Amino acid sequence: MIIQKILNNNVVITLDEKEQEQIVMGRGIAFKRKVGEVIQEDQIDQVFRLANRDTSLKFQELLSELPLEVMQLSDEIITYAKTKLGKKLNDTIFISLTDHLYTALERIRQGIKVKNFLLWDIKRFFCDEYFIGTKALEMVKEKFEVQLPDDEAGFIALHLVNAEMDEEVGDVYELTKIMQEITNIVKYHFKITFNEESVYFYRFSTHLKFFAYRLLNHKEFRDEDDGELYEVIKKKYHNAYTCVKRISNFLLEQYQYTISKEEKMYLIIHIARVVQTNN
Repeated sequence: MIIQKILNNNVVITLDEKEQEQIVMGRGIAFKRKVGEVIQEDQIDQVFRLANRDTSLKFQELLSELPLEVMQLSDEIITYAKTKLGKKLNDTIFISLTDHLYTALERIRQGIKVKNFLLWDIKRFFCDEYFIGTKALEMVKEKFEVQLPDDEAGFIALHLVNAEMDEEVGDVYELTKIMQEITNIVKYHFKITFNEESVYFYRFSTHLKFFAYRLLNHKEFRDEDDGELYEVIKKKYHNAYTCVKRISNFLLEQYQYTISKEEKMYLIIHIARVVQTNN
C-alpha cells in the first residue's frame, strides 16, 4: 500500500485495488514516513472503507485527533454490536461512538458525570442495544481501567439505535419520547403494568420503534388496502381499537400525524396481544 495522506503517526490514507480511499491504522505506521512511501502488510492493524465520502472525511478528521486505543476499542464494540444485533449499522457509528467514548473517558477523568434522563426508557425499549452498552462498559474497564457509569451504557445504546435507523441522534431522543407517550396511553387505558420481560412487550416495543421512526420522518406505512380485514380486527379487539383511537387523536394533536388504516390495524393487533398476555 502506498501512503496518500498522513493523519498522524498511527493513521494514514491509502488507495485500494479499485483506487478507492481507505483508512489504514497501525501503531507507529507513519512514524518518519512520507507520502508516496510503501506500507508493509505486517504493519497494519485495521483497515476501514467507508462508502460515504462525507462520512469518511469526518472520520479522518476525528482520527487525526484521537488516541489509537480509543479507536481500536470503538471498532471492537461496533464489531460486537453487529454480531449481537445481526444488523447492518450505518458507517456514521464509527464517528458518533468513537467521539462519544473519547468524550466519556475525558469527562470521567475530570470528575464530571452526565445524567442520562432516558436511561429507564432505553432499558425498556432498546434492551438489546442497552445490553451491548453494558458490555461496552466492561470492555472500557478492561482496556482503560476506568469504570463508566450505567448512564453511558444508555448513551451507547442510543448511538446504536441511531445507526440502525440511519438518522440523526437527536431524533432518537424524540423517538424514545414518542414510544414512551404511546406506551403510557396503553398503560392507563387498560390500567395495567407491563411485564417488560415478556416477548410480547419486546415485539410491541420493536413495532413502536419503527412506527415512531416513520412518524418522525413523515412516512406512512402502506400495505394492500384490505378494509374488510380492518373491520374484522376492529370488532375482534374492540377495546384495543378504542385505545388506538386515543393514540391517533394524541398524535394528530401533538405531532400533526395522521395514522393510516394499516398502521392502526397493526397497532390494534400488537396492543391486544401485549395486554392479553400481560393479564
